[in-house]
Amino acid sequence: MAIDTRWETTRTYLDDPGAGDGEWFEAVHGVHQRMLQEIDLSAIERLDAARAREAVKVAARQLVVQQFPSLLGDDREHVIKRVVDEAIGFGPVQALIDDDSVSEVMVNAPDEIFFERDGIIYLSPLRFKDAPHIMRIIERIIAPLGRRVDESSPYVDARLPDGSRVNIVIPPLVPRSPTITIRKFRREKFKIADLVANGTMTQPIADFLRACVAQRLNVAISGGTGTGKTTLLNALSNYIPNSERVITIEDPIEMKLQQTHVIAMEARPPNIEGKNEVTQRDLVRNALRMRPDRIIVGEVRGAEAFDMLQAMNTGHEGSLTTIHANSPRDALIRVENMVMMAGFDLPVRAIREQIAAALHIIVQIARFSDGRRRVTHITEITGCGGDTVTTQDLFVFRRHHVDADGHISGVLEPTGAAPTFAATFARDGVTLEMGTGVMGDGAQP
Repeated sequence: MAIDTRWETTRTYLDDPGAGDGEWFEAVHGVHQRMLQEIDLSAIERLDAARAREAVKVAARQLVVQQFPSLLGDDREHVIKRVVDEAIGFGPVQALIDDDSVSEVMVNAPDEIFFERDGIIYLSPLRFKDAPHIMRIIERIIAPLGRRVDESSPYVDARLPDGSRVNIVIPPLVPRSPTITIRKFRREKFKIADLVANGTMTQPIADFLRACVAQRLNVAISGGTGTGKTTLLNALSNYIPNSERVITIEDPIEMKLQQTHVIAMEARPPNIEGKNEVTQRDLVRNALRMRPDRIIVGEVRGAEAFDMLQAMNTGHEGSLTTIHANSPRDALIRVENMVMMAGFDLPVRAIREQIAAALHIIVQIARFSDGRRRVTHITEITGCGGDTVTTQDLFVFRRHHVDADGHISGVLEPTGAAPTFAATFARDGVTLEMGTGVMGDGAQP
């Protein structure tokens, strides 16, 4: 992951010279403190979002004019907006949340707010006043979600109303400062055409994967954090026929399928008393009683791995899932470990045979140092030889060079291996495109 340490601001504040200016910073907080004394914000917060924001904006304008009459034009409007963000928004990070080009927001400390745009992490000039200021915004984030964070429960992972994921950790787990990480929800989901356009894959690869989904192969998408696993999963799900009943299981919900017959299920954390938890494994087991044609598990990460394999082996072909791993072989090892750590008293060979019978294709995706996501492997699970799950790479990404700007070019090349299911596909009239696909530079090498 590349990190740009220049003080680059977001597009929201490109024209705001006071984004990190101390005098403006104190002005915003001074007006906000006076607003807390003179206005009942709790009553305003009971209004709908648009009316609440307008009411606070009117009050903020009056106070800014009274306290800082020398502020005029755009300067005044920027200060007013930031006061409104402090009063009913998420404070300094609201600008980043409002910026559609920003995909992730990371607060490490009061003066360390990072954001990700186009796969690159930047250090923002925006900042909090101090750690209590961060805690005040944290409370505003989690209070409507019915969650709490304190010394007895010093971290929380939750979903915001717009679908964004938020993770919060407070002292003593992070002694220096409370931290906030927000992975923003993308309103417009990527389609395969978008992934082809941005170089994640090429059209021949997209056609190959479409055939795999349409022919009901079980596909696992493997990758590290932030590589775009869920994005690719959501795009591939568009190839599922509209006539099929699909059940999705996530923690939290991130996918947005377009089919008409979809049931989305979400795991539930334990309540304040530590009770009433509903795990992904509970949901997978229940989904089997709901007459699914396909089951999609957003990310398999625990005991549900065993139930997912069982489902794939018992008439629910065409299922999709993601796995946090750095290579296709690591993905298989991770699934095996998840089954073993779940406490199932099964021989290792039996677990591996189950994996080999259940999974057909692993699609490996990675985020490169230039910030771009690319499919790096398409690997077939061919069986179980002895005590080993056997595989063959069908496509592998080959790097060519890195230019002066750090842009990586290369090709997702066919290895020459023919998939074991080629004859079955041919019998059904499906042609597999195994030709070379160009990845990364948009031109033949």
